[in-house]
Amino acid sequence: MRTITTARLLLRPWRDDDADFLLDLESRWEVVRFLGPHPTMMRTRADALASIGRRRAVDHPVHGIWAITTTDGRLAGNLLLKPIPMSAGESPADPPEVEIGWHLHPDAWGHGYATEAAEAVLQDAFARGLTRVVAVTDPDNHASQAVCRRLGMTARGRTTMFYGTVNELFDLSRPPA
Repeated sequence: MRTITTARLLLRPWRDDDADFLLDLESRWEVVRFLGPHPTMMRTRADALASIGRRRAVDHPVHGIWAITTTDGRLAGNLLLKPIPMSAGESPADPPEVEIGWHLHPDAWGHGYATEAAEAVLQDAFARGLTRVVAVTDPDNHASQAVCRRLGMTARGRTTMFYGTVNELFDLSRPPA
């Protein structure tokens, strides 16, 4: 998987030596409470290592799950760009919808890292041929909705098309050349 850089950030593949950070990140309710229909906190280092293995398994020229680090090497969070599963009963999109999402450590909140990381990944993905991306947020996740708006995403309202739960849907299409 490729590494993507910005002025302040490095987005890179997850490594086994990131396990303690990932465990700390995803064992915090304030971080995971909006992740999926049944949020769960990570409990063990073994869970973190297994999760890192799944993140590294995303092997695609556009999609990925990156560790967000500052340029001085401090881990800040996670950013993903991958196909999003449709809810049961929904007709799968062809090609499948691609979701962008993020979650950061509370120590990294309020610095603009989510927006900066997402902008860089979107720029890279659009340059590689991706034409549209979606973001789904819990209706109460106002911070992520604000990131979506800063990215120029359009709010499409509430939907149950993804993850079998009610979400706020945002989308963004590749800018014209």
